[in-house]
Amino acid sequence: MKPESLMMSYGYKPALSEGAIKCPIFQTSTFVFKNAMEGKKFFEVAYGIRERKKDEELGLIYSRLNNPDLEILENRLCLWDDAEDCAVFESGMSAISTAMMEFMKPGDLLLYSRPVYGGTDHFINHFLKKMNISAVGFLPNESKEDIIARIEETGLAHNLAMIHIETPANPTNALIDISMCAEIKNYFSTDDKEVILSVDNTYMGPIWQHPLKHGADLVLYSATKYIGGHSDVIAGACLGSKELMARVKGLRTFLGNMAGPWTGWLLMRSLETLKVRMDQQAFNAKHVAEFLKNHPKVEMVYYLGEMAENGTQNEKEIINKQYSSYGAMIAFDIKGGEEDAFKFLDSLSLIKLAVSLGGTESLAEHPQTMTHADVDQEAKEQLKITEKLVRLSIGVENYNDLITDIRQALDAV
Repeated sequence: MKPESLMMSYGYKPALSEGAIKCPIFQTSTFVFKNAMEGKKFFEVAYGIRERKKDEELGLIYSRLNNPDLEILENRLCLWDDAEDCAVFESGMSAISTAMMEFMKPGDLLLYSRPVYGGTDHFINHFLKKMNISAVGFLPNESKEDIIARIEETGLAHNLAMIHIETPANPTNALIDISMCAEIKNYFSTDDKEVILSVDNTYMGPIWQHPLKHGADLVLYSATKYIGGHSDVIAGACLGSKELMARVKGLRTFLGNMAGPWTGWLLMRSLETLKVRMDQQAFNAKHVAEFLKNHPKVEMVYYLGEMAENGTQNEKEIINKQYSSYGAMIAFDIKGGEEDAFKFLDSLSLIKLAVSLGGTESLAEHPQTMTHADVDQEAKEQLKITEKLVRLSIGVENYNDLITDIRQALDAV
């Protein structure tokens, strides 16, 4: 069956919950063992003292370790990306930060694509720096040879531990070739140390891009966005092989940043409509992008559909290879500057002025002064995060109404 069909029941046994058709919220901190030997066996597996036996049921101990809502959610999320295991967190940043801390140590080098989400940029260039972890960024248009040269110029190539990319990138939809990054990972990996490649797939959700199939080791999400989809829950997710996820889950246990049962329950509810929501959002975005492309007050549109038609040859190849949709995120340069961008944003009615993305409602924001305010100003100019850039997250409303709202806001400029 397709994942959208399995989202209704996969991993849940109604008979264990009084026949309830939906998984209840298991609002409990701890679970009772049938006997002492069962408790011993559960802890052996939980703490990695021994491997889980074939067909052995994973026992419930304590909600910091496992909870039915969390485990069923993680099982269902694995279906979309065809991953072996999944860990859900209380936020997207906790998923990203936990993965980075698990696979890097002081003295290591991180390679990352630019731009990335502002919170990720801050974590890399401020927190990791305090931990004596160096970082080198690269731009979307750089070749494999250019990037390898960048790494070697640091003098720390032998310490490269992790590659983290975001594609399409927030906020400009800049594209990174995942398979190229996998080749760079293999180039620097040794028998003693394998470089880890992680991909932030938030912009595409688990529907439109599957990084693990292109050579990534880990795929990361702010599950707040498309996976949650209703702007009412904060969460994150990390998926990959059982071996790597055992390490991620191990650190999650001791950092204590796993999602709670309410978060798990809300995300399970959202997964049931994930595909229909995202399909509608992509449909709407296509019409909105076409309108913006032809508007005299719009200078440039950053949208995968536009790149597929008029982008570089490299962009076209990446789109054909990696994506099954053009997505629902659009950025555009308004003709003018900050004052004009603000006038447009303040004139919107149906579309709300707010950060975040991927929800049922359409949102608009100003990346330079909002989500990416903390990014170095010189870097922002280089990455086209300018005062005239506006970012739109397209929701499930009627696309004609969205276009009408955008038109009247542009008329006000």
